[in-house]
Amino acid sequence: MSTSPPAPTLEAVAALAGVSRSTVSRVVNASPRVTPDVIAAVNAAIEQLNYVPNRAARSLASRRTLTIALVIPENTAKFFADPYFASVIQGVAMYLSTTDYTLTLLIASEADPEKTRRYLQGGNVDGALILSHHSDDRSYVQLASALPVVFGGRPTGQTGSTTYIVDVDNTAAAERATQYLIDHGRTRIATIAGPQDMSAGIDRLDGWRKAVTGASLEAGLIEYSDFSSSGGAAAMERMLASGRKFDALFAASAQIASGALGVLKDHGLSVPRDVAIATIDNDYYAQNSTPPLTTIEQPTTEQGGKIAETLVRLIAGEEVDRLTIMPTRLIERESV
Repeated sequence: MSTSPPAPTLEAVAALAGVSRSTVSRVVNASPRVTPDVIAAVNAAIEQLNYVPNRAARSLASRRTLTIALVIPENTAKFFADPYFASVIQGVAMYLSTTDYTLTLLIASEADPEKTRRYLQGGNVDGALILSHHSDDRSYVQLASALPVVFGGRPTGQTGSTTYIVDVDNTAAAERATQYLIDHGRTRIATIAGPQDMSAGIDRLDGWRKAVTGASLEAGLIEYSDFSSSGGAAAMERMLASGRKFDALFAASAQIASGALGVLKDHGLSVPRDVAIATIDNDYYAQNSTPPLTTIEQPTTEQGGKIAETLVRLIAGEEVDRLTIMPTRLIERESV
């Protein structure tokens, strides 16, 4: 009966490279106190022996876990329903794959936020990424006093002076989408705004107001929704029931717009002939609606990578910007 050969050890690498065990350890832990020729000899020995450094030992020596938590303060249904999360997580994972860090995903419903915060403050991770497209995540701001934290999206009430944030300019994105409707001759522009207990919802409503009032149009018809297609549908039903006329709609997200579009069709209204629609998010809902939706695209995968990069640099003690704004772009489609 055959047995597998024992795994190569630090001592075996040291013997093959002709250096001490402590020198190999310094090379493995990227110490600057090793000459280039010694680094080359040790790395050659590691490659020849197929040596895998002991992650636990390295973590103990450096007092680091080499683990980063990605916290989604959402319920599971919203997490799996929204393609936004998949794109951002892909960006985070792609960046961290180039580092020594592993990623732990925490879908942390606000039903028990303290459980998540206890875990994060218990020395289990080196830092945390807080990402939410729906929920008010300001309760996690206090974590920054216990460990490095970067937010994907501005927590409500935060301007970046005391936190690290990677975001898009939601006000400018909404203003641009609404202005696009105005530029196409629409004069009665309604909006279905997002939740007003989170920054994205607040800022996108503000952007709509800026565009409408800037064009000297009446800022009148407003309904509110969560960032879901069912919420958008319910808001559009209320909008139509009001009896007030409108010829365009700015929806605060593509999911909202998709739900509103279905209701408009059910009521015999044509898009864009009767009602033009512009929105934010170039996701499945924007691309696969009929007609496809004119939208402002957020670089969600790139944003995920930037969030991860910012946190890794923060953990390493590097100086990083407290507020990073990612670029957006207008995608013109048949809904306007």
